[in-house]
Parts: sequence; structure tokens; C-alpha cells
Amino acid sequence: MEQGVPLKTPAPLFRLLLILSATTGMVDAASILGMDKVFTANMTGNVVFLAFAVSGAAGFHPLHYIVALAAFMAGAAIAGRLWRSDSAPRLNHWLVRAAAIESGLLFLGGIISILAWQSGIAPADVILLTIALTAGAMGFRNAVVRALKVPDLTTTVLTLTITGIAADSQMASRTGMNLPARLGAVGAIFSGAVVGALIFGWLGLGATLLSTGALVLVATLVFVRHPQIAEMQRK
Repeated sequence: MEQGVPLKTPAPLFRLLLILSATTGMVDAASILGMDKVFTANMTGNVVFLAFAVSGAAGFHPLHYIVALAAFMAGAAIAGRLWRSDSAPRLNHWLVRAAAIESGLLFLGGIISILAWQSGIAPADVILLTIALTAGAMGFRNAVVRALKVPDLTTTVLTLTITGIAADSQMASRTGMNLPARLGAVGAIFSGAVVGALIFGWLGLGATLLSTGALVLVATLVFVRHPQIAEMQRK
């Protein structure tokens, strides 16, 4: 994944990444609220929660975090392999393919959750599968976005973004570099988490995952049609 698009990011691609950041908030809402306190988009939290589980803290299940970490890494590995082996020269073709894979995994997780609920199956019996599908989708996403090399828009992690807001602020005698992009990333994930929590509260886990997958796919299909993205080559 050494290659990437130029650092000067076209506006349509930037906006697409903001929407994908919002879907991260939706996924985190679904996983934390509906998958027994598991992060499927943010692996730092899972490493910490796994440590809690190993230490014997109540309410933490080590297998859940191990499955999330393993599935996330598998998704990232698959994306990395596809990026290197994909012969399609245009970036928009790759983005559509990646969105289809990510959305497909989220759709499958949502459908399984709905079918389990309708069949009266206990959530605990399908939670590991749902975790694996969702974490795999987000691992795939992370590897795709990593290949794009867009500063301050990883779409999933905000720690360095928030650090940049403070470290490059006027208080730190700097110029506030990339402040709009950084604030946009924070706002997008926050907004997505709010929306995801509301959907989960109204309609449940399955609907939250289906909505997230649909937003990923539709947003990608809309923005890749823009000439600035359609003309970009994979470097």
C-alpha cells in the first residue's frame, strides 16, 4: 500500500471521506450498543478492553475482542492484496469495488441480525459472526483509506486529528493548519455516532448496519462520478 493519490485532495474525494467518517460513528454506535461493548472500527479500544478481560474485569469478554481484532486485520490484509493486484488504472473503479465489498459485509451483518431477531435466536448466538463481519468491513475500509494518503482524514481514528488541532492551534503559536479538515473529521464521526445511536434505539442493530452499508455505497457511487475523481489515476 505504498502508493497513493497526491496529497492535494480534490474536494469531491474530501467530501466522500467525510461521509465515510460519519459511517464510522454509525458503526461504533452499532457495535458498542448492540455487540456487547466491542469496537469494530477502532482497534485501540479493543486492545484495552481485551486487557480488562484478561485481568478479570467484569463485563468484558476476551473472545469478542480477539474476533474483532482478527477480522479487522483480515479485512485490511485482503484490501492490501487487492490494491496491489488490481489492474484497474482509475481510482474511481477501485473506490466502487471497495465500497461494494465493505457494504456487502455490513449488509450481511445487518441481515443476519434481523433474521436472528425474527427467529427468536438469542443475540449472543450470532454476536461473534456480526462482530467478525463488521470488523472485517472496517479493516478493509482502513486499508483502502490508508492507500489514499489523505492527511487528517483516516475516516476512523481521531486521536492524531485532535492532537493536530491543539498542537497547530493559535495557542501553540501556529497557524491552525488544516483546521477545517480536522474539525470536519471530528464533527462527521460525532454526527454519525448520534445518528447511529438514534437508529439503533428506534430500529435495532440490523437496521443500523443496513443503513450504514447503504450510505457507504450510495455516497461512493455519487461522488466517484465527479470528473475530479473520475479522471484520477491510481498511482
